[in-house]
Amino acid sequence: MKKRQVNAVTAALCAMGLVGFASHAQAQSSSKSKNTNKPAATKVEASPAPIVQVVKPPIAYAYIDAATSSSDMPGMNMMGAAMQGGQEGGGLFGALKGMVKGSVTPNDRGNYFGSTRAMGFGMGKLLDVSVHTSLNPSLSSANQNLPPAMLLGESWTLTAPEPEKSKPVVREIDETPYEPKYEKPKGKMSLYWGCGETVRPGQPRVLDMATASIEDYAKFFVMRGKTSKGARSEPGHPAWPNKQDDRKVPDAASLVGTHRFVGNGIPESFKFELGPNHDLMPAIELMQTKHDGGVTLEWKQLAQARGYFIAVMGGMEGKERGADDGSEVVIWTSSELPDFGFGLIDYQSNKDIDNWVNEKVILPPSTSKCEVPKGIFGDKGNGMLRMIAYGSEHYMAYPPRPSDPKIAWEPDWQLKLRNKATFTSMLGGMGDVGNKQKPQKEEKKTKPSDLLKSLFGN
Repeated sequence: MKKRQVNAVTAALCAMGLVGFASHAQAQSSSKSKNTNKPAATKVEASPAPIVQVVKPPIAYAYIDAATSSSDMPGMNMMGAAMQGGQEGGGLFGALKGMVKGSVTPNDRGNYFGSTRAMGFGMGKLLDVSVHTSLNPSLSSANQNLPPAMLLGESWTLTAPEPEKSKPVVREIDETPYEPKYEKPKGKMSLYWGCGETVRPGQPRVLDMATASIEDYAKFFVMRGKTSKGARSEPGHPAWPNKQDDRKVPDAASLVGTHRFVGNGIPESFKFELGPNHDLMPAIELMQTKHDGGVTLEWKQLAQARGYFIAVMGGMEGKERGADDGSEVVIWTSSELPDFGFGLIDYQSNKDIDNWVNEKVILPPSTSKCEVPKGIFGDKGNGMLRMIAYGSEHYMAYPPRPSDPKIAWEPDWQLKLRNKATFTSMLGGMGDVGNKQKPQKEEKKTKPSDLLKSLFGN
């Protein structure tokens, strides 16, 4: 009976069209409840990969290392000549022979390649130039056309050294036993840093060489400096100056103007213009004033300088320090952070200079004064002072790099020019010593020269 009633109700609902609606509504509700935690998937389109510009190496590249080196110490040009003689493979005798040549060479001659890196011993305006081309890897010579401001004619010739021929080395075998001898080093090294009238708390950093471990040496010898390679005199890299042309750069010379490299395999487009910001830097004019065991350093700011750095190295005997444990090497630098300083007295990249200025390792370009704290170098204040004003690195290339990354960059040539000015002296200055010795050097020039020439030849 009940079954018949249900069937009758269903039939009535069907007649009204409500059964289908109810079933459809129930199906939608069921579907929604099942998809509550599963949002509808969206289609994600991948972003296009960035375009990487194709950059090919230049056909030819050249380096110009410019330096202005000055000193109030007499005989620095002879020291530079001695260094050249030693570097050319002559050792001590080569250095002595170089000094002889330096003493008798006319003032406008005696230039040598590598003078820009000669630790400040070469004096005046200095240039090292080299060029290379991939179209002629064994290039032996080239010309550089010069602007009139160089005062050295219309051009000069760059020459490359001949490749060295290797010779077989014959060594005798000596099997005689020997007992190695080792003696512990004596003495200390002390590092001070920072400009100021007095030594700062926590200084100096001391290394006792008799007891120091490898770790102690590593902590003590903290040295910044990332000098990259510049001009080179190698087979396939013609360079100036050279043995055929050892003219010195005149004091009034300027790089400003049009330059051009010409040679077999060098693109004809290798022509460029240098402006005042690319020119040789003025000489550092340093004034030193001693007072109460300290020294005040003052100098004129150089417009091209990105920063300055000063280092002084001296020494004291044990007796002077009231001790009997050997001598002491003393180093002071103008850095606000401990740094040995040796790696910074040379060319550095623009990026590194700016970073080290921010870290207060290098003095900012607005600086014109620094105090060496009193008492660091004893009562006598002896020490060798070296100062550098960092110029900028400049890069040029032709044709210029396309702004559209889809276009490959295939430069004909690239030029790297870097600049610096250095000053060398004794801490406290030389006073009138240099001026007093100049006429004496002229009077005595022939006697030691004749003696050394008789020993080592021309």
